[in-house]
Amino acid sequence: MFCTEDRVQFDNLSAWLTYLESAHPIAIDMGLTRITKVRDVLGLKLTCPVITVGGTNGKGSICAMLESVLGSAGYRVGCHTSPHFLRFNERARVMSTPARDDELMPHFAAVEQARLRLADPVSLTYFEFTTLAILHFFAHSQLDVVILEVGMGGRLDAVNIIDADCAVISSIDLDHVAYLGNTRELIGREKAGIFRAHSIAICADPIAPLSLIEYAQEIGADLWLSGRDFSFQGDRQQWSWSGRGKRFSGLAYPALRGANQLLNAAAVIAALSALQQRLPVAAQDIRNGLAWVTLPGRFQVLPGKPTVVLDVAHNPHAAGVLSKNLENMGFYRYTWAIFGVMQDKDVAGILAHLGKQIDHWCLTALPTPRAASCTYLEEMVRASGYQDDADHSLRTWEDPAVAYAFALKQAGENDRIVVFGSFYTVAGVMTDKLSNAI
Repeated sequence: MFCTEDRVQFDNLSAWLTYLESAHPIAIDMGLTRITKVRDVLGLKLTCPVITVGGTNGKGSICAMLESVLGSAGYRVGCHTSPHFLRFNERARVMSTPARDDELMPHFAAVEQARLRLADPVSLTYFEFTTLAILHFFAHSQLDVVILEVGMGGRLDAVNIIDADCAVISSIDLDHVAYLGNTRELIGREKAGIFRAHSIAICADPIAPLSLIEYAQEIGADLWLSGRDFSFQGDRQQWSWSGRGKRFSGLAYPALRGANQLLNAAAVIAALSALQQRLPVAAQDIRNGLAWVTLPGRFQVLPGKPTVVLDVAHNPHAAGVLSKNLENMGFYRYTWAIFGVMQDKDVAGILAHLGKQIDHWCLTALPTPRAASCTYLEEMVRASGYQDDADHSLRTWEDPAVAYAFALKQAGENDRIVVFGSFYTVAGVMTDKLSNAI
């Protein structure tokens, strides 16, 4: 670290990120006032089309599909997603490749300089500061299109400082209720905040909240609703999409696994169809993009035995989807679970979907103050109806990688290990697997 004219500067990205973890008094500070002031000083503008993606679950899948299809069509694509698994750089991708440290560093410095040029400098959260830096990086990368994933909610999320040419909402369910509201209607209105007047708005949720529909009508957004403006049908071999005078037939299923991926893919095609005048995409680009798309940690089934499933299901809605996906996998003698999650999540709701499918629990602490303790998780699992017997067990661990190593030793070839909950849980196991592979 060094200081120049009262500016804090760092000579490596890791130091910047460590500094930002404590630069603002609280980790989550909803509102756009502070970040907008710094944006304006930066003169930050994106001149290419922008697609913003929000929703309770499925955001990452939609971003990955859009990135893959648009990349297949030959566009230079920038994509900002969060959180990351192994390296911060995953949050800033150009042409599906994470930005290098040296590419990002000047933009961190630019944000800090802009922040301190304010007459009354504001502090920014980790997410606000890094979002500005990544957007500034994109603005200087000669991109054809930018995809932005909402972190939380929509209306007050940091990425909402940029006007979206097309806003996509995946699903709407209860999560982050302390910030977004405790009903689907309240949460739907918060997520609809990424819509813009007279611009494209897509909702993949087949039961869109009335609050979302009314807000789109109020501002004059061009709203595409699943089941009204676009729909899909599928059998075991292929699927088709239709909407607003267009139809795509004979589509292969997306490479991403899971029961809800057709809902996500249908929204992707709706967005691309609505943007066809600005970003022409051929039917073969859609086929290729959906066939080649990859996304770690979303019902990711690893090769080998025992079967290992990685899934960042951390709320009841996602747990319900994971439960259906596990049921569709067929018979396994025992299912082992590596489970760790944040304290503020609806653990009881998660266990209501998955509790009966787990035979052996490996509950784990996580490296963040927000994490639920192992003691709390054990109480919740036992309260959900779990009982010890010859075919069921429960253990607690201080680290996901250690919990995974134990389960891997204990599980038989015909067993299944499911790693789910927080990104920290899945990342802990991914890091361990990567280390063992080197």
